[in-house]
Amino acid sequence: MTAEILGLGAYVPERIITNEELSEMVDTSDEWIRSHTGIGKRHIIADDKTTSDMAVEASKIAIEKAGIDSSEIDFIIVATASGDYSNFPSTACVVQSKLGIRNAGAVDIGAGCTGFVYGLEMARGLILSGSMKKVLVIGVEALSRIMNWKDRDTCVLFGDGAGAAVLGLNESGDGRGIIDSFLGAEGDGFEHLMRKAGGAKHPFHSNEYQEEDLYISMNGRRVYGFAVKINETIINTLLQRNNITVDDLDRIVPHQANIRIIQAAASRLNIPIEKFFIVIEEYANTSAASIPIAINAMQERGELKKGDLILTSGFGAGLTYGGNLIRW
Repeated sequence: MTAEILGLGAYVPERIITNEELSEMVDTSDEWIRSHTGIGKRHIIADDKTTSDMAVEASKIAIEKAGIDSSEIDFIIVATASGDYSNFPSTACVVQSKLGIRNAGAVDIGAGCTGFVYGLEMARGLILSGSMKKVLVIGVEALSRIMNWKDRDTCVLFGDGAGAAVLGLNESGDGRGIIDSFLGAEGDGFEHLMRKAGGAKHPFHSNEYQEEDLYISMNGRRVYGFAVKINETIINTLLQRNNITVDDLDRIVPHQANIRIIQAAASRLNIPIEKFFIVIEEYANTSAASIPIAINAMQERGELKKGDLILTSGFGAGLTYGGNLIRW
């Protein structure tokens, strides 16, 4: 038996900010952003919408594609670093309310950009244990709300959006579903990617923070080095642990953070870049939403077929990392 993805959905806001528009706000250019990141534009949440609104839209699509009623959802996992509130209450509870799923458990997980990868493995465990039958896993971010639009090192990178998956038990014996997951963290690097103010250490009511502490801050050099190294570790670990080679994979779906990170990982692993599914030009880095948005795009483009073997690879704040091996 396996836990499989029964339905997948994604949502991105209509509003788009192009590189040209950003060049009018900070000292940058379309050529610089594209050459250094691979990003062409990013979708930005409307002023009257919230993180949970995007999560709900993606979830409705996933539930419909799964062919189930929302009342069948037993548990909701929301991966986000930019929830409606500061972890209190969880965005998952808000999503539960908006979807009208009265009896489902609901919890947020804070694993940064790796959140959806973590969420899939958590859902697999709940389903295979028999405690839950249907689990809704959501990766969603409204990072534009916690971004310093004056900081050109970060404001060019991020976008908003949501991806959702409904998971259930596959008893057919055809092997489709989540085969294996590899999860980890390097907690010593927690300061390299963070939002300093708002927690117990630097509460909003104290005088111990600057305005910049309210926004995302990143040590780009350290995160880049970590990302290239850990992508190699994730992919090699899942391949070796399951006695397969890169040739057995149909596609690799990496966290869409920076094209240079993906290119460097491909080079180090001697994997053709075409093996990686990349949509960063369209969506930018949507953190926990990037992998489900990418998988959904692959499916909508007809590049993901039943029986395909795919591998996800993510890394993010924490510093967390992880990947899933999935038979579609």
